[in-house]
Amino acid sequence: MSHKPSYEGHRKRLRERFLRSGLEGFADYEVVELLLTLAIPRQDVKQPAKALIARFGNLRGILDAPVEELGKVPGIGSVAPTALKIIKATATLYLQQCNEQEEILNHPDKLAEFWRLRIGAHPNERFEVAYLDSGYRLLKDGVETLEEGTIDRAAVYPRRVVESALRRGAYAIVLAHNHPNGEPTPSEQDKLLTRAITLAAETVSLRVVDHLIITTDRYFSFKKAGLL
Repeated sequence: MSHKPSYEGHRKRLRERFLRSGLEGFADYEVVELLLTLAIPRQDVKQPAKALIARFGNLRGILDAPVEELGKVPGIGSVAPTALKIIKATATLYLQQCNEQEEILNHPDKLAEFWRLRIGAHPNERFEVAYLDSGYRLLKDGVETLEEGTIDRAAVYPRRVVESALRRGAYAIVLAHNHPNGEPTPSEQDKLLTRAITLAAETVSLRVVDHLIITTDRYFSFKKAGLL
């Protein structure tokens, strides 16, 4: 007579709890455990989930961690790190598509959260642009990486920003880039670049709505600071 491994019953109970009440009442490691069951089908994943929390602190830390670092955790294997990256990318796409339905001017924090998830933990500076229609809604697939640089600099040319916006048929744009050092305060170069792009945009009646500087857990808004 064959017996099912004990972890199969535990997995089933986790799924049933989730279907009843979402993630309410779940410990952090149990959320991670639930995710790991999708990528590791025939193994008890409680200890790997606890090990991930111990190493990276929380779910956000795990999803932001490089694939190579995730793979170093005992019991994770080679598939789960990729699966976790797929989950993060899916969440990012979900937020982007949510922003396509709403007026950005009324929900600046949502766009900042989208970019925190998308580029906040990136090891190099990335400069991105969100293209908006005349109702200040995000155009479909309306976020583009224009430049990726080093840990402290990404070369950006105002002309390219404006040309890209015109090519997309954008009415307005939001600028964003990350600071890998974790400090969202704008540098003098950031301020000069913002002014240069704004001036270039004005010549073709293109509005720069905001420039966001993103880190893993904070952001700086040029608009909120009165710099735009």
